[in-house]
Amino acid sequence: MDTELLRLLCTTNGISGDENKIRDIILKEITPYATDIKVDNIGNIIVFKKGAEKANKKLMISAHMDEVGFIITDITNEGYLKFTTVGGIDKRVVCGKAVSVGENNINGVIGVKPVHLLDSKARNTSVDIDDMYIDIGAYSKENAEEYVSCGDSVSFAAPFIADENRVMAKAIDDRAGCFILINMIKSELPYDMYFTFVVQEEVGLRGAGCAAYTVNPDSAIIVEATTASDIPNIDVTKQVCELGEGAVISFMDKNTIYDKKYCNIALNTSKKTGVKVQLKKAVAGGNDAGIIHRSRGGIKTVAISVPCRYLHSAFTVINTDDLKATYETVKATAEEILKN
Repeated sequence: MDTELLRLLCTTNGISGDENKIRDIILKEITPYATDIKVDNIGNIIVFKKGAEKANKKLMISAHMDEVGFIITDITNEGYLKFTTVGGIDKRVVCGKAVSVGENNINGVIGVKPVHLLDSKARNTSVDIDDMYIDIGAYSKENAEEYVSCGDSVSFAAPFIADENRVMAKAIDDRAGCFILINMIKSELPYDMYFTFVVQEEVGLRGAGCAAYTVNPDSAIIVEATTASDIPNIDVTKQVCELGEGAVISFMDKNTIYDKKYCNIALNTSKKTGVKVQLKKAVAGGNDAGIIHRSRGGIKTVAISVPCRYLHSAFTVINTDDLKATYETVKATAEEILKN
């Protein structure tokens, strides 16, 4: 699997509502291989790929393009940028992070009041987003406005680091899913399939609802990154999933109870493919399945995810064997769903 493609996907900025750049990359990658491509009014990419055989049901495989980030809300007289979050970001992981602002990718850093100016009580509490600012090196409001504007998107600025079996990068949620879908579209498929690359998942599953309504599938596979908590000071019963143990199958989360038959199909793929799969050991979080499975008359849905540490931060971590296992599990599950 081409990790250079994953590098391009992860290092390209595209927070919710501003997915243009990542959409352009995906379109360039898939256009030579897809049978039909449409971009809808909200910005979703809807793809049909003809397979060796026509399927007796319509399957939609979906991943979201957007990443969490920030948006500029004000510029101070001194040239500092005030901001708020776009998507669920833990304020504890924000201070001191490098960021990229606006269309021109202006470099900035998220700043706070220096620790030596804090009283003892403030030193022991996390800083609210309202008390942070972005420093782009401007010396006045007018100077800052030469480069950025209110409403500009802000992304974490982080390098892509890959070694023999690990990747560290921003936006693995859900560029890993996009990576898997792109590779499937480039491959020979046994059956006709639909693929959707959707927008605005991180702010309320907005694009997925539109895509599911348009495609109107019988079945859906959501390809995601999900929280791995196999880290120090977490009880083993609460670690959700683990790096190195393969693709993650969810039976339930905060928005969805997944189709039991499809969950079993996904879990049983390991017997056929020889790749590892694991069950998500928590009813937590959510993804685009929350809106997709309720679309129109209802859609049978399963989620297959890459385990990922430090989700929604500047540096997330995955195991490349898990990424490959997720790809193989999605392919095998899709084939099994469509042959029945």
